[in-house]
Amino acid sequence: MRVLSVLFVMITFVSCDDSTDALGVEMMPGADFVTRQYSTYDVQTLSYAVGDSVLARSSTSYLGRFTDPETGTVVQSDFLAQFHCTEEFSFPDSISNYTITSTELRLYVTDFVGDSLANFKLSVYPLNTVMDADADYYTNINPEDYYDTTAEPIATKWYSLADYTISDDERTATGYNRSIRITLPTEVGQAIYDAYRTQPELFTNTETLLNSGLPCTKGFYFKVEAGDGAIAYIDVAQFNFNYRYYDSEYEKDTLGVSLFASTEEVVQATRFDNEHLDQLMEDTLSTYLKCPAGIFTLVDLPIATIEDDQLINSAKLTFTRYNDRNSDQVASAFKLAIPRTLLLVRLDDYLNGYFEKYSLADSETSYLTTFSAASNTYVFNNISKLISTIKDEIRDGTATENAAKLLLIPVQATYDSSGNLVKLSHDFSMSSTRLVGGAKDRSLLEIIYSRYN
Repeated sequence: MRVLSVLFVMITFVSCDDSTDALGVEMMPGADFVTRQYSTYDVQTLSYAVGDSVLARSSTSYLGRFTDPETGTVVQSDFLAQFHCTEEFSFPDSISNYTITSTELRLYVTDFVGDSLANFKLSVYPLNTVMDADADYYTNINPEDYYDTTAEPIATKWYSLADYTISDDERTATGYNRSIRITLPTEVGQAIYDAYRTQPELFTNTETLLNSGLPCTKGFYFKVEAGDGAIAYIDVAQFNFNYRYYDSEYEKDTLGVSLFASTEEVVQATRFDNEHLDQLMEDTLSTYLKCPAGIFTLVDLPIATIEDDQLINSAKLTFTRYNDRNSDQVASAFKLAIPRTLLLVRLDDYLNGYFEKYSLADSETSYLTTFSAASNTYVFNNISKLISTIKDEIRDGTATENAAKLLLIPVQATYDSSGNLVKLSHDFSMSSTRLVGGAKDRSLLEIIYSRYN
């Protein structure tokens, strides 16, 4: 610990903390003096393996396999998805010959990491179990619990994200959306349409559709069988039924499509499988943040060395990022991004269901910050309330053995139009960084105290 004290007249003092810890200080007589003390502490950090199991509450699904050229770690992802039936769903009354001409799945790709030319083999299996929309699903979900592993896939597809199965004109046309198209047997769509004609009540809403017993209406498992080099971010999956029908507005036959889509109202559960994380965990000279569902950083605050007889005006915690080891050798297009937003939360709170409870950072026992490219750091500007809370627990005997342990977790933060935080979820984007810490260097905690003479 390094200490610097400054003596100053009370009237010039300005606190760096908006808490009530120093309430009444400004009422002290002007003749009283306050010693302001600046102290720094080394903070111990360790890499914290997630074990592929974090809450998979996300409206985006992920598909592919990617080997990180920086660390050599591998991530493979596939997903299960249900499909939403809107309450106003209907097929047109004028479908020609009551015939579905084709049935397909479309996976719309909003972004990806890696090589768009990388080839993958994809297998699609219908689910045979209805997934509970009210249940919590995790990234180590076992897909075999939800489909018949002895059955052949209903469809297979070799694809690349460049999608050279369509023409250059289609790919460059206005309104083009990158997607993976998977052809299903036409009779699947025909069976669903025939049921609609005789039992429209099965299409009243999502629940009636999921429990209808009709083919493929419980959803699908999208499984990567082969390939490496890219992971696609799937915004929406669609279950499409194509046909010809008579358009009364234009008084002619035309092409039409009816569909079910994966939305936030139904389950979308991505499974992540991380390989070779152990080599990062063995690095004792730094710590890691590895997404998705890979590695967090564990922070151990030096509570015992923080002074008890002084008021804490502010406490700043800084984590410095190491630059990539192989930045010159790794093609920029294939380098993983740096996690942008971090949550600092107590270890006990995380283990007791922080995300499951839809908790939000409150700037008292959990905090958010974003990466600063200018300083190459993540900075939590004032965690004084958290330190005070921990010290209070120690004094009154309620502190657990993890009282001073915190986690750094990459997250996605959602704000409303007024800038209020409304949702926190795990960051499932492909991102990675290495932080100063471990046994070599320590992160830095800076505290400003004040004390009366």
